[in-house]
Parts: sequence; structure tokens; C-alpha cells
Amino acid sequence: MNKSLYIDRRALLLRGSAAVAGILLSATALPQDAARIQPEAFRVVFENEKTRVLEFVSRPRTDVCGVGKHSHPAHLTVALTDAKVRVTLPNGRKIVATNKSGDVFWSDAETHTVENIGGNEMRALIVEYKSAPTKRG
Repeated sequence: MNKSLYIDRRALLLRGSAAVAGILLSATALPQDAARIQPEAFRVVFENEKTRVLEFVSRPRTDVCGVGKHSHPAHLTVALTDAKVRVTLPNGRKIVATNKSGDVFWSDAETHTVENIGGNEMRALIVEYKSAPTKRG
């Protein structure tokens, strides 16, 4: 076998494998530790073995709650300011959501892209549960 032909096939195989891996990774976002990835936007305000509370700040026309397409565990959000965001779901569907200061809402684990499309800085608390809450009885 021609040695240069063998090297070309191997390079082609490596490039093809890298391309497939890139496609798979772009299709499913990996969970991000927002406080580590965006320390300028996130601050851990409380943490123990069961719960972590993050405060985040987002300027207009910037990402909200993560960088690009990202994932969250199930969490509770408390809006500290009014907000208007554009959410892009994994299937490409876009939703414009508006929240008022004081709104509280639950989100199951999710993957999305979120952008602050309002004209003001927005702030919120995200409460993440490290384990499922237990019932008292």
C-alpha cells in the first residue's frame, strides 16, 4: 500500500470523526457552571449541600443565564427587575418572554439560548436544588 495514500485516509478519517463529534456536541448543550463561566454576570449568594442560589445580571443585548446554547438543571427563578428576553429552544422555536420584578417561576431541566432584548439591565435569582426535596410527614 502506498504510504502517502494511507496517511491521507487516516487524516480524512480523523477529520470526519471530528466533524461528527462537533455536530453531536452542538446538538446537545452541556451543563454549564454559570458562576465559573460568567463570573462578571453571576454571583453565588448562598450554597449548602442541598441548594445553590445564584444572582445574575445581564446588560441589554447580552446572553442571559448562560453563554450561547446551554443547559440548566431544574430550578426556581425570582425576577429582581423587569425583563424582556428572547428564548431560543433546541428545535429553533423562538419565544419572547416578559417578566415583572417579583415574578417567580419554576423551570424543569432545559436547554436553550436566552438574550436580553429589553432596554435595561436585568437581575434575577436562580435557585438550584442539588438533590430532590424530601417530603416531611
